[in-house]
Amino acid sequence: MDAQRASSGGRPRDAAIDEAIILATRKRLVRDGYARMTIGDIVADAKVTRPTLYRRWKNKFDLVVDALDYGFRKQRDMHAVDLSGLEPREALVEAVRRLDPACYNPDAMVLMGNFAGELPRTPELLEILRTHAVEPRLALVEEVLRQLRDRQVFQAAIDVRTIAMMCFGSYFAAFYAGEPREEIPERVVAVLWPAMARA
Repeated sequence: MDAQRASSGGRPRDAAIDEAIILATRKRLVRDGYARMTIGDIVADAKVTRPTLYRRWKNKFDLVVDALDYGFRKQRDMHAVDLSGLEPREALVEAVRRLDPACYNPDAMVLMGNFAGELPRTPELLEILRTHAVEPRLALVEEVLRQLRDRQVFQAAIDVRTIAMMCFGSYFAAFYAGEPREEIPERVVAVLWPAMARA
């Protein structure tokens, strides 16, 4: 969202209103899921009018896309450390830490589960989830792994995609197993590092 982006009437957008609507949408997605969530609920929660919302988003689906983007951007902006300045193992641990869906939003696992549950009715939601929430996180870890491989820290044959997916999946496994997510980065890297590193 861009606060300077003009509405159809030509006036600058109010970033506070945008954020209020987005946050209301994210809460409703967790509480009600996509199918049960209504524009009426969102405008009531955000304390805005329907025309205010529809000047910004043409429908519920477009609003949800922005709501997912918002969450990923907030999580990305929480991390100020430049990974390129870290020692190789520390860089990977930090990259895995940034995979955590619940880092910014504690309800992220429920939110993502709700999207998966909508698959029979709204299959395009899963693609939106992949594009706006999953792939950006995987890409971060893949890039760190490629850089470390290029620096010959790892074996040339490592499969960066599979490793990134394993790291991401560990957060979901921990969630369902009731394991503490804070320990995942160190635990996962401790297992993977010996298998990937050059002798």
